[in-house]
Amino acid sequence: METRKKTSNGKKIMKQISGAEAMIHCLLLEGADLIYGYPGGAIMPVYDELYKFQEKLNHILTRHEQGAVHAAQGFARTSGKVGVAIATSGPGATNLITGIADALIDSTPIVCITGQVASHLLGTDAFQETDIIGISTPATKWSYQITKAAEIPNVMAKAFYIARSGRPGPVLIDITKDAQFELFDFEYKKCLGIRSYNPIPKIETKKIDEAISIINKAKKPLLVWGQGVILGKAEEELKSFVGKTGIPAVWTILGLSALPTSHPMNMGMVGMHGNYGPNLLTNECDVLIAVGMRFDDRVTGDLNTYAKQAKIIHLEIDPSEINKNVKADVPILGNCKESLNLLCKKVKENNFSSWINRFKELNKIEYNKVIKNDLFPKKEGLTMGEAIESINKHSNGDAVIVTDVGQHQMVACRYAKFNYSQSNLTSGGLGTMGFALPAAIGAKMGAPEREVVAIIGDGGYQMTIQELGTIFQTQVAVKIVVLNNDFLGMVRQWQELFFDKRYASTEMTNPDFVTIAKGYHIEAVRVTERNKLDSAVKEMMLSKKPYFLEVCVEKEDNVFPMIPSGASVSDVRLE
Repeated sequence: METRKKTSNGKKIMKQISGAEAMIHCLLLEGADLIYGYPGGAIMPVYDELYKFQEKLNHILTRHEQGAVHAAQGFARTSGKVGVAIATSGPGATNLITGIADALIDSTPIVCITGQVASHLLGTDAFQETDIIGISTPATKWSYQITKAAEIPNVMAKAFYIARSGRPGPVLIDITKDAQFELFDFEYKKCLGIRSYNPIPKIETKKIDEAISIINKAKKPLLVWGQGVILGKAEEELKSFVGKTGIPAVWTILGLSALPTSHPMNMGMVGMHGNYGPNLLTNECDVLIAVGMRFDDRVTGDLNTYAKQAKIIHLEIDPSEINKNVKADVPILGNCKESLNLLCKKVKENNFSSWINRFKELNKIEYNKVIKNDLFPKKEGLTMGEAIESINKHSNGDAVIVTDVGQHQMVACRYAKFNYSQSNLTSGGLGTMGFALPAAIGAKMGAPEREVVAIIGDGGYQMTIQELGTIFQTQVAVKIVVLNNDFLGMVRQWQELFFDKRYASTEMTNPDFVTIAKGYHIEAVRVTERNKLDSAVKEMMLSKKPYFLEVCVEKEDNVFPMIPSGASVSDVRLE
């Protein structure tokens, strides 16, 4: 490789390097020195370069491409950087799609690189050829096929810029095999903007003033925050705003951890399995301030009855979310870090003690009816709630909790305690079973100084169980907790409540999970009795190595509160 000169920004211009080598340089120049992937024929030239650059770029070999993309998501969520996944053409590329779709709906910045057959074979149904651009377009912020090596620097710079800017999301770059071999003069410039793409809308002062006027007149205001607060790094601004105004604040599952669980203004979770008070009082508040959340159906229930009595103020970075489901009286476009700061400067100090007491009264009802029995059960069978409570005790609320999808997800979100932001990782919008195990690998690598606990159901665990191989090979110190009820629990709950207990294809005949973990040389323990749970969790949390804990919980326990699908948030059930 011959160096000609340096550019004005210090980046080297290198003469006649291959497209494959150029891909590596692009990744390194974007700070992507940790990537997840699985090799194959169409991406082999890039892997050959990875071999040469292994001292500078760490490649983690997952056991499935879906594992690679979920790991990239986990890494992005805890590190705040762009996650990278790489795969070969055809089935390798299509195996990424579930994770890509997950990243789009949950606004996770990732760049996926896929190999492709040689240019002259495109459209011929060559071995392992598929139209990954056509397949991925609806699931990405941007996708592009590189057929000439000279395109690589500009396209890769654009890919990272699009992935991390504005409302973050996934980008897929497909590169033909001949472009990987082709030689060209390499020069890299970071992308600083794209014509017609406005990632952060300018905040309108008029809208800020309108919102302040409404907030200052409110008698029963409610703030609902989502993941936009975390993505916008607006945690301190949120804390200042609710502290000054005295407005009770509630969260969506992806917003969880932006405010500490113990914060006096934190009133709990909204949505299908959210807390009793926040759901019920949504339809009693006179002003609803939505911050960085998208009014999805799990939060709103029946839109015809959702907060119809309230003035809606919506702080959002993505214009497409404004008025999509719930009409905003005052939409405020922009980064919520800036808009919350502007609101906080001008809004008056207040106290809504009687309104907050309504939340506390309803919480007492929920505690006596649901929470007490979940966390401190008197019955013989173990509950998911007491397992979470034990993890809280031994983590002190400092751990990153990664959950899969199902009953355990809702229980963990309801009861896990958090002191720090970026601590709750889950598949929110897509509800991807199999997310947790690989995402936990990425999460631990993105925040190696923190304890990472994956909480998974017996169903979701078996969807990506092969990633135990990745844990064994890398020795990444992930703590894995499988809450095993021998059922696809959430589906079974619906079958019990709405389908006359016809448990169609939801009962699981499971393998010996402990033996499987030990087969991967991971320390493993099974708990079936209450008096052994606490010591097992303590041992797990003290371990400096990967650890597997199976907790055998009651088979037919249900998660409450619950809003039946399509019902109003006011119809929240406690039993």
